[in-house]
Amino acid sequence: MVSGFGPALKGWRERRRLSQLELAIRAGTTQRHVSFLEGGRSIPGRGLVLRVAESLELPLRERNGLLLAAGFAPGFPETSLTDPKLKPVLDGMRRLLDGHRPYPAIVVDRYGVLVARNDALDLLFEDVAPELLEEPVNTLRLALHPRGMAPRVRNLADWARHILERLTQEIAHAPDERLTALLAELEGYVPAPGPPGPDHLGFAVPMRLSTSAGELRLITAITTFATAADVTVSELKLETFLPADAETAAILTG
Repeated sequence: MVSGFGPALKGWRERRRLSQLELAIRAGTTQRHVSFLEGGRSIPGRGLVLRVAESLELPLRERNGLLLAAGFAPGFPETSLTDPKLKPVLDGMRRLLDGHRPYPAIVVDRYGVLVARNDALDLLFEDVAPELLEEPVNTLRLALHPRGMAPRVRNLADWARHILERLTQEIAHAPDERLTALLAELEGYVPAPGPPGPDHLGFAVPMRLSTSAGELRLITAITTFATAADVTVSELKLETFLPADAETAAILTG
């Protein structure tokens, strides 16, 4: 057996705060077997690796990593966005983007890189430094960079907290060096977050953005593919911006 599987399994189990017994029950095996797997005394079959990965609620990329650690080939493809196979996926997401107009909407990958957008984003991106709009565009950097949207975000502390906390949670769920480096970069753009401010609606944190058309108050919703079997597709996110008040709706509709 590849020696890396046992430590990888133990690391994920402890990260999920599960006992060996709890993981065994979820994966349909025994605590003794889990103990032997972590200690390198048992060799897992491919089916067990997949069951364990599912029980640990690992993203598809990390499930592939666990398979590789056990000496198996990856079980989930990672298709390029330029591959014709993904055209139905991208076409469907573009229809969603168009259908969300006149409100802004974007599609991003795991790292916040812009994949697609609708033209309602123009109002949000006005006055942004041109270099931040060069491909590949990172929407998280764009939101908090001093030459990005940040100078026009009137509740930057609250909005920055929303972005940084979400990114921190993603890293805790599935550690990633690239995401960790991005988080460190973003934290350097904004002051240390304080306690929540007065802009909370009770159910969401709106972004208050100054624009040439007036101040917008926007809340966001994120949609993912729940049944994705491809790493690339599983990591795509559709982020839609919704008006938090009638004035914002009127500005965007007008």
